[in-house]
Amino acid sequence: MQYSERILKTPSSFIRNILKVTDAEDVISFAGGLPNPISFPIDALRASVDHAITVNGSRLFQYSSTQGYAPLREYIAAKYQRLHGLDVHADDVFITTGSQQALELIGKVLINKGDGIIIEEPGYLGAIQAFTLTEPTFHGVTLENDGLNLEELERALQQPNVKFIYTVPNFQNPTGLTYSKEKREQICEIVAKYDVALIEDDPYGELRFQGEPLPYIGAGKLENSILLGSFSKTVTPGMRLGFIITKNKELLQHIETAKQASDLHTNIFSQYVIYDYLASNDYTEHVKKIIALYKNQSDAMLDAMQEFFPAHVEYTRPEGGMFIWATMKDGTPALDVFNKAMEQKVAFVPGDPFYTSKTNVNTMRLNYTNATPEVIREGIKRLASIL
Repeated sequence: MQYSERILKTPSSFIRNILKVTDAEDVISFAGGLPNPISFPIDALRASVDHAITVNGSRLFQYSSTQGYAPLREYIAAKYQRLHGLDVHADDVFITTGSQQALELIGKVLINKGDGIIIEEPGYLGAIQAFTLTEPTFHGVTLENDGLNLEELERALQQPNVKFIYTVPNFQNPTGLTYSKEKREQICEIVAKYDVALIEDDPYGELRFQGEPLPYIGAGKLENSILLGSFSKTVTPGMRLGFIITKNKELLQHIETAKQASDLHTNIFSQYVIYDYLASNDYTEHVKKIIALYKNQSDAMLDAMQEFFPAHVEYTRPEGGMFIWATMKDGTPALDVFNKAMEQKVAFVPGDPFYTSKTNVNTMRLNYTNATPEVIREGIKRLASIL
């Protein structure tokens, strides 16, 4: 069997492969980016399944429109108008099968083989995987504590055929870092000079447990702004519901064509149920409970790291989201630590897959949302004994 170059060059998901190894019950895993299942509103969703079927009948089980269920798109648009002051309407919203499909569709629509993609370094590995299928040229730009390195960004934008910049500005995956207000404004000024799209992927933005919410970098300001959102981190990941928000109608037309070729439309049953849930429950109160839960878990991990980690290990202190990023300043490769950690029945994600051009890196991603504070403390203690 002869396979395409694009699939042979695309790595399988590093984290999915790690999870196969770390799924054993006796392993303390900080590897996955999994929402805590106790945050899933199961009873309310069960009621919404029943209610949505009762009210809408066979429409939940029939083919539907590619752009998505209109009341759900209207809800999303109204929310972004209210919370972010964006001039967004239902026609600017496109429902996707999770944010992951949004990445794949954008890559298909915008990238020819060899075209440039500017990506944070380290960057979200799901985006790296989705974009790699289009065989681009990646331009990594160092992610500093307050956002992208501006000099590197300017240099990258001057490279040939750069099509878009991909960012996760709030509680970034994998680092947990958040772009500062000043850096957001500076990036917007720089990007405005070039004919490129700016993608702001924001699955974690609502999960802020300290500090003030910040305006988006380009949404509402840049002509080629693309904003991505999801219900995976606040309602349920299993229903695979994400969305694209953009005022660029031509882009949305091409995305619609690409999605029709991919899966015709996002699971309409899920769309009806999620909309019924959102319309029938206090979503804000539900999210507040998740924030309190994750703050408790984040504090537990940071406290344990402060107590047990050696001085040569530095780490981020996120204001929200799901991740902490640790750097071994003595240069120890994270893959070496991973193998020893697995012997101690504790797992994390080594930093390697979050880079497009680096290997044997001395960084690691730790997830705190899927373990109790007691288990987090024990896992960090084991990891510290190796470090």
